[in-house]
Amino acid sequence: MGIVQLPVMPPLEPMLAKAQTTVPTDAGVWSYEPKWDGFRALVFRDGDDVVLLSRSGKDLARYFPEVLDAVRDELAPRCVLDGEIVVPREITADARSNENTADARSKTAKSRVRLDWESLSQRIHPAESRVRLLSTQTPAHFIGFDALAVGDTSLLRAPFRTRREALSGAVDEKQWCHVTRTTEDPVLGAQWLQEFEGAGLDGVIAKRLDGPYLAGKREMVKVKHHRDADCVAMGYRIHKSGEGIGSILLGLYRADGELQMVGGAASFTAKARLKLLADLEPLRIGDEVRDGEPSRWNSAADKRWIPVRPERVCEVAYDQMEGNGEYGQRFRHAVKFLRWRPDRDPASCTFEQLDVPLNYDLYDVLERS
Repeated sequence: MGIVQLPVMPPLEPMLAKAQTTVPTDAGVWSYEPKWDGFRALVFRDGDDVVLLSRSGKDLARYFPEVLDAVRDELAPRCVLDGEIVVPREITADARSNENTADARSKTAKSRVRLDWESLSQRIHPAESRVRLLSTQTPAHFIGFDALAVGDTSLLRAPFRTRREALSGAVDEKQWCHVTRTTEDPVLGAQWLQEFEGAGLDGVIAKRLDGPYLAGKREMVKVKHHRDADCVAMGYRIHKSGEGIGSILLGLYRADGELQMVGGAASFTAKARLKLLADLEPLRIGDEVRDGEPSRWNSAADKRWIPVRPERVCEVAYDQMEGNGEYGQRFRHAVKFLRWRPDRDPASCTFEQLDVPLNYDLYDVLERS
């Protein structure tokens, strides 16, 4: 059976956010909450019938059967909620992490729980048997951050204050479903931008307290982390057009002297692609071409790359790292190439330069005051 009748029916575009570089500071105007790093999800529940849609309207239910069970057990019988599907995992605490945390437990704990994007992305798999296996190995949670309807009442036109209260009443937090933490204090909101990254979150969202839910409109504000690093150019891929460089493969040196790939810089103009090829082609190591890891998002993508001598350093802008441990880390997204750094010795491009976020346990972020 499908959804029969709710005051807000699928399909529906979620309300979106526009990017800013700083957290808005107007006290009494905004509600602040962590920006969860997962899959955006709209949940429509009418008794045992549940529809789980992605931001683009795709069905997520087949990939997260355990979330369907959790929704039936922990959400109000008839509701429409906006939130995020995430996969938390327990990891070993990084010995290099800053110990000046607000929570003394993070100083001594040998492990903590944080979001794991890699495990989450692996959940999108065509084989049902694989989906079932991963649903038990890396079970997902639902984090609710807005209520669009509860019972027979649509909340789309209600202010966020009202929707937030309805959200808290619609979620019975047992194990798998949660309500995000919020504050109306702009100072605390800015503080969360720095602190909660250690739990795997990637920024802060601000919502107008008196604002309605405007589907498909960029009415929220998002503030993400922005950092820079000096990396060694260790290879490149040719652009799909066949002209110039499509991406530069980046590396950082480990303490044992090994150069480890940590991601790539892409999205160049046609002119820049040709210029970068002229910069790197003289460093090519013979005619060698190496195979890269296949993309789970685009199986047809050519991931082969051309290695070069590690002699050039570039400065890049990035937002976040992913992966466990000091040397298991990679850039979370493709980074932005800023400039060549001829003044830098490639050997100086090490993991030590990276900004290490405070260690935060995911469940500390979920605790509400």
